[in-house]
Amino acid sequence: MLEEADFDRDDAAPIDMLESYFSAHGWNHQRDEDEIVAKVKGSWAPYELRAIWREDDGVLQFLAFPDIRVPDDRRPALYEAIGLVNEQLWIGHFELWSQSGILLFRHAAMVDGDEATLSLAQAELLVESAIDECERFYPVFQFVLWGGKTPAEAIAAALIETQGEA
Repeated sequence: MLEEADFDRDDAAPIDMLESYFSAHGWNHQRDEDEIVAKVKGSWAPYELRAIWREDDGVLQFLAFPDIRVPDDRRPALYEAIGLVNEQLWIGHFELWSQSGILLFRHAAMVDGDEATLSLAQAELLVESAIDECERFYPVFQFVLWGGKTPAEAIAAALIETQGEA
């Protein structure tokens, strides 16, 4: 968890704040005026994180792409898994892009006001919740795609709560 003391200010324009956040973590990233893309190594896979600022709408769209491409023959089962997974989420959702077969997690933040700034806490919530959900549900998608499990079996297997220490 980063501290506000690590930043010049505790709020900034959305893409500026995310750029500072990515830099503070040492994550490789590229930035355009209204978009930033970072590469992050997760526990299960690398993730591409992408934020797009739509100033006219006051919306910061945040996308996380786990390294999962879905073959055509597995799409029906994965769509069912996505539906079951999305029922578990409070913020954001998973979806499958029909043209490319790319699985992604997406959510957005309303950034209103005259100055349209994003706080460190908001940036952290946006980024960390996306990574956490990708990490949490990555096994579900793998069980469905390559493990021969039904979506219901995959959810049950992946969401087992462990107790104690090994």
